[in-house]
Amino acid sequence: MANVENLGTLERRVSMSVPVKDIDRQVDERLKKIARDARMPGFRPGKVPLKLIAQTYGPQVRSEVLGDAVQKSFTDAVREAKLRVAGQPRIEPKNDAPADAPALEFSATFEIYPEVKIGDLAARSVERSQTGVGDAEVDKTIEILRKQRVRYVAAERAAQDGDRVTADFSGSIGGQPFEGGKGENFAFVLGEGRMLPEFEAAARGLKAGEQKTFALKFPADYHGKDVAGKEASFDLSVRKIEQPELPALDAEFARQLGVADGDVAKMRGEIRANVEREVKKRVEARIKAQAMQALFESTPLELPKSLVEMEAHGLAQRAAADLQARGIPADKLPPIDPATFAETARRRVALGLIIAELARAEGLQPKPAEVRALVEQEAQGYESPAEVVKWFYMQPQRLSEIEAIALEANVVKWVLSKARVQDKDIPFDELMAASA
Repeated sequence: MANVENLGTLERRVSMSVPVKDIDRQVDERLKKIARDARMPGFRPGKVPLKLIAQTYGPQVRSEVLGDAVQKSFTDAVREAKLRVAGQPRIEPKNDAPADAPALEFSATFEIYPEVKIGDLAARSVERSQTGVGDAEVDKTIEILRKQRVRYVAAERAAQDGDRVTADFSGSIGGQPFEGGKGENFAFVLGEGRMLPEFEAAARGLKAGEQKTFALKFPADYHGKDVAGKEASFDLSVRKIEQPELPALDAEFARQLGVADGDVAKMRGEIRANVEREVKKRVEARIKAQAMQALFESTPLELPKSLVEMEAHGLAQRAAADLQARGIPADKLPPIDPATFAETARRRVALGLIIAELARAEGLQPKPAEVRALVEQEAQGYESPAEVVKWFYMQPQRLSEIEAIALEANVVKWVLSKARVQDKDIPFDELMAASA
């Protein structure tokens, strides 16, 4: 027997009663089953006295039987009440029952999923970005690829922006050296902003073999707290100046980019295809972000705290894993408070519920052909697309990720069919500079 109480909008409590005689019966049955094959010193297999079996295994078996019985009672109660449980229930025994009570009393406190009613999107505006890819965009991309493969050659002149300067330096504050204020054979590229502006200004115009002493004031928000806001004196000695030399746009460059026969025209074609794929990906990401925001804002929900907390903890764990992947040892990781991710977690949980409701109510679950098209699209960026497609279909987890993307794509299409859509041209540079 179970009774369901409403404790709030989403919180519920179930009171459960488990007959002691049923527990005793099941414990006895399990102990007898264990006794059939039990092995103990001094006894033949299966001949261990049941009393000894009960002494050895009884507490564990009773705990397991009781746990199963309470779980079954809870499952039956929520099924009968047609409740969708969100998160894990908190199950607690009722301690006020007499020792000889015919039943054990428990309560389970939990949250349920909210009812999701999709809001009206007719008044929502979604900006549909459009970005063309022409020869100019391909040329810009090629220049970026050339700069990524730049080499530096000795320059017999004064340093200027774009040059790589190799120098020795030593700094002092109040006549005393400080940690991190000295370097030998230190190389940096002028104009990249890697060094503080005063440091770059001092190096600019110097030739190899020249020296300079200059003052530098560290910004108040400088990452080195010991020197932040303080003025230092630096001695700078330039060892060498090297100017950048970009690779020629020739067959060798094409081969470096994976075009085996060195055909420059073919290289441009492949670069154009790659740029078009990246532009398409970024445009779709912008539209998706707006569509999801429209859904989120138009569909207010009371969210189960347990789901939000679980999501926040998951985000914190992923942040820690990301820091480790960047080379920070686990024992050096800063403490990451899941509460930091609370708002992001709320949005992710809400959108997850909204998308699930749309998939159910509007039949937006992706068809196999839609999933296949996305897999093939993803595979196009690899050297052997057919092998990548095969790999996806051999990896259930990866395939499920693609299925989720396909579902989101269908949701975006549905939103665009309901909202007010405004087409807008986005310059190539703006699109590529933005986070995809």
